[in-house]
Amino acid sequence: MTTATGSKFKVTDMIFLLMVAIAFYVALAKPWMPELTVQGHMVLFALIVTIGLWIFQPLNMPRSIAGMFFLLFSLSLKIPASTVFAGFVSNALWTLIPALFFGFVLLKTGLGKRIGFLVMKMFNPSYPTIVLAFVIIGLALSALTPSITVRCVIIVPIAVSVIEACQLQLKSKGSALILLTAWVMALVPGTGWLTGSLHGPVLLGMYDAIPELKGLMNFGSYLEVMLVPALVLTLLLIGGVFIALKPDQPITLKKEYFQEEYKNLGSWTSDQIISGIILTVCFLMFFTKTYHGIPDGATVLGGLFLLTLFGIIKGTEIGSGISWDLVLFIGTAMSFGAVFAASGLSKWLVTVLVPVIAPLTTSPWMFCYSILILFFIIRFFDVAVFVPTFAIFVPILPELAANFGINPLVWLGLFIMAANSFFLSYTNMFALVSEALAKERSWTSGQISKYGLVYGVACLITLAVAIPYWISIGMFS
Repeated sequence: MTTATGSKFKVTDMIFLLMVAIAFYVALAKPWMPELTVQGHMVLFALIVTIGLWIFQPLNMPRSIAGMFFLLFSLSLKIPASTVFAGFVSNALWTLIPALFFGFVLLKTGLGKRIGFLVMKMFNPSYPTIVLAFVIIGLALSALTPSITVRCVIIVPIAVSVIEACQLQLKSKGSALILLTAWVMALVPGTGWLTGSLHGPVLLGMYDAIPELKGLMNFGSYLEVMLVPALVLTLLLIGGVFIALKPDQPITLKKEYFQEEYKNLGSWTSDQIISGIILTVCFLMFFTKTYHGIPDGATVLGGLFLLTLFGIIKGTEIGSGISWDLVLFIGTAMSFGAVFAASGLSKWLVTVLVPVIAPLTTSPWMFCYSILILFFIIRFFDVAVFVPTFAIFVPILPELAANFGINPLVWLGLFIMAANSFFLSYTNMFALVSEALAKERSWTSGQISKYGLVYGVACLITLAVAIPYWISIGMFS
């Protein structure tokens, strides 16, 4: 079907229009009165439209602008501006913004690429050692920036250069093994600590927006819950890639290739040395917060100040160095909790969702596996970095904790494992970024789906380790 302008009318556009129709039904019919107030119905209307805009992006509308629809509509309902814009003044957002600039510095100075080849030149090339090298690179870059996009921009070109140097055939299993491993190691290992991926600061902001959850999540509590699952999942994915994509060509590359590539980078520049010191100190400050007590937001803001003071970040780069579209999108999402609470939508979500989840709480095993599988299904529809799903479920966590003894921190593992899933490329925006970077060297749809299935199975196995661990540290009572 085409419109008058000749552009195609896609199925996604029809689904979006259906969501808009449902939203108008909610706004006009107000089907859940009196449990949900008029204002609550109107906020739900804005939520449905906004999620539709985020997921389907009609007219290629940026997610930041789509999010502004929710903000303007909430303001028009006379919800106080301090509530509507709560996400923009949260500690989490002001932790994320400077940390995104850390990623910009890794790219600008070439420090990220230098770290990559510094690691690669340590190994004699073979499939196992190349995979191990990308694990180390992924961990190192995750320690320096939560920006998964930046890590992809650094690590994928390195993977492509390795594939080309090995003269592997286009779309071969060996080629896909190297490229998919590089990408996944940019994605998964960093989820073990709060600032290691985008999801940590986003969820921190959403948790802090709920009064009963405020202060519950910090670097230490997140690390306690997530480090073990992230480690187990990473190890399973390392082994799983050789099962899913058993190489069909040998590696003939010599170690000297990486040594030469590193040599071609030249000597360490002063910007690289200064940046490396500042970013490393920031990461160490995160880990030692228990001793010095300085908030993460202050640490990263201090890092940004020093990077600017030393001239590594120029004044003119503040506007272009990071994606402000992403920042506005995340800030809007972080405001959802406060708006939901003010409009009564949070209480209504509790009455709707808690009875549905209650039968699944008979045991930690039933609960975790059921919710994760549910989230895997939702992930096929929620492609907006899983943020809409976070926003809908986080407000009900205090009620589940009070009634069923499920610590809200347990949900972090379930949220993040589902958010990182990639059964199909379109469900993971970072997979799409990496495909675009690799161009003709990218994987096939069948290869990523096969490894995506391995990822799903690895998550289920990870839960078998994580659940007893979570029980042992008191996450279920």
